[in-house]
Amino acid sequence: MPEELVFRRIGVIRSPHTAADATPIQPVFARGVAGRVEVFPEYEEGLADLDGFSHIHLFYVFDRSGPASLTVRPFLDSIPRGVFATRAPRRPNPLGMSLVRLVRRQGAVLEIEDVDVLDGTPLLDIKPYVTRFDVRAEARCGWQDQVDDETAARIGSRGRG
Repeated sequence: MPEELVFRRIGVIRSPHTAADATPIQPVFARGVAGRVEVFPEYEEGLADLDGFSHIHLFYVFDRSGPASLTVRPFLDSIPRGVFATRAPRRPNPLGMSLVRLVRRQGAVLEIEDVDVLDGTPLLDIKPYVTRFDVRAEARCGWQDQVDDETAARIGSRGRG
């Protein structure tokens, strides 16, 4: 396996977010924010049957996140944490993921909601959200379990709500 892997963009994510410091930190704090995914024509065929799903995972590149750091101060905490125990964007491989609501598909364009991604972000992949596979009632959330919902909503929405 080569040390360096190469990925190709399959499209671009469009949103009203243009400033990182004003963008909600997760889709749950961006409820109702509309955006779209513009899939490049050569990948449109891969969107077949996606419109039967209410939610999709978007995998993308944090293309404006700055240099990587193995220790970060997460948005919802004042204590430095290992980057792999966070969803912070300054990662060795700057990969992001968001679970968004799929409103409709029109050809190679997906109308979405709950967008927490900067406008123009390069899209790497799309996967459907499947309750049977993705929900874990017994899940623990590490240090996140110590953050109360009100604080998370206040910080996470970045003044949006």
